[in-house]
Amino acid sequence: MALKVGDKAPAFTLPSDGDGSVSLAGLKGKKVVLYFYPRDDTPGCTKEACNFRDDFQHFKKTDAVVVGVSKDSAASHDKFKKKYQLPFVLGSDKELAAAKAYGVWVEKSFMGRKFMGMERATFLIDGAGVIRGIWHKVKVPGHAAEVLKAAREI
Repeated sequence: MALKVGDKAPAFTLPSDGDGSVSLAGLKGKKVVLYFYPRDDTPGCTKEACNFRDDFQHFKKTDAVVVGVSKDSAASHDKFKKKYQLPFVLGSDKELAAAKAYGVWVEKSFMGRKFMGMERATFLIDGAGVIRGIWHKVKVPGHAAEVLKAAREI
């Protein structure tokens, strides 16, 4: 069953860049912008990450934490963060547990070929762990600003 606004956000604990880990429980009391993206250092994903980076100070003012998640390794995340000076945590979902819990590990199609992949999606979670916003099949231009506007409203 697909998650919807008002649902309790599924718990997750993931290894992260910098030999760390990130969990929803560890962010309790803060708004969480949880965005799933297909792959480090690809054009669309880089643009999306840089947009969140550029608005990062504004997210902080709303008491929101930005967390990016892909199935890339923590080592890949380290390189990606350094290359683009990303100030937020990147979680490594190699086992796809979080992606499946949030319903973003989906069948995709490219040039007639079907395959499983990460949907570009964002979830805005309030300090009590309740989903307050969901964006599926994200189009990168303007997305970070739209999520920021929603974060200011909760």
